[in-house]
Amino acid sequence: MEFVLDLINKILNTYLPHIATTSLIHFMPLYLFLKFLHFIYRSIFTENVAGKVIVITGASSGIGEHLAYEYAKKGARLVLAARRHKSLEQVADMAYWLGSPDVISVNADVSKVEDCQRLIAEAIRNFGRLDHLVSNAAVTPLYMFEDLVEVNNAAPAMDINFWGAVYTTHFAIPHLKETKGKIIAITSSAGYLPAARISFYNASKAALISFFETLRVELGTQIGITIVTPGLVESELTKGKFLTPEGKLEVDQVMRDVEMSVTPILPVEKCARSIGKSACRGDNYLTEPPWFKTLFIYVLFFPEVVDLFERWFLIPGPGKPATEAPSKILLDVTGLQEYVYPPSVLSPHIKVD
Repeated sequence: MEFVLDLINKILNTYLPHIATTSLIHFMPLYLFLKFLHFIYRSIFTENVAGKVIVITGASSGIGEHLAYEYAKKGARLVLAARRHKSLEQVADMAYWLGSPDVISVNADVSKVEDCQRLIAEAIRNFGRLDHLVSNAAVTPLYMFEDLVEVNNAAPAMDINFWGAVYTTHFAIPHLKETKGKIIAITSSAGYLPAARISFYNASKAALISFFETLRVELGTQIGITIVTPGLVESELTKGKFLTPEGKLEVDQVMRDVEMSVTPILPVEKCARSIGKSACRGDNYLTEPPWFKTLFIYVLFFPEVVDLFERWFLIPGPGKPATEAPSKILLDVTGLQEYVYPPSVLSPHIKVD
């Protein structure tokens, strides 16, 4: 038996890569052409969300806030969720002013399963249906793994970023099946790209991508799933709001500059507009800005080079402070910050309630 298994594996190891490469070369043009035609079809027959019910988590700021505005302009009815009451009410008021016929806000912490259940229940109680679930809430721990003294201080990254999406999805699925609705999962390009100091954020987003890809297989055509992998987008994260090793949320724009360097930050309105269109088209994936897809290619084909570059660029020499990393030096020397960062992210002010 062991001999037979070894033989099968040898055959697969020898011939399968060749078969896969040959198939890729011959069928890729046809695949891309058919995919293009499908994109055109979906762009023509895009979904009209006027009057439909949309639940958005993490709606008090950033992508979640501006997605609320995009859906409001299309006439959708909104259920907005976040932990900050005052900020959430302000977003709800603006969404109503922009055209949403009905907006309700629900104070909810998505890391708590009972809050997620209550959120979906509120949507059904008020509107009797659910058409889109936008899973967006997230936090970003920023520190080297070795600097973490109490390892459970990193738990919010998985509790909010991953489990928050899982909980809301679990309670939403029966209602989304009834309407043949959609899930829009706001993950991150960090789920594919290794970057120092955000290991827990990377891991939570990678888990989220894998979860929703598998869920897409399980659900088939019953529920559409759009997985969004943004790059750097104007938000409280790119303002420098991070989770410290002590488990506290703080704004640290110096470390923001170390981590993000001269990478252009996309205005949030543009990102939200693209996500709204992508969701209504029923895309499987969306990366914003699109040029971030190039980085996935480097990770796939040149992983060692990517690892070496990330380490050299983001981590200073032994004994040196993080501010002496090449990433920060490059930003300071070139003075590009005012050109690649939107004005809003230069201010350390964030919403506190």
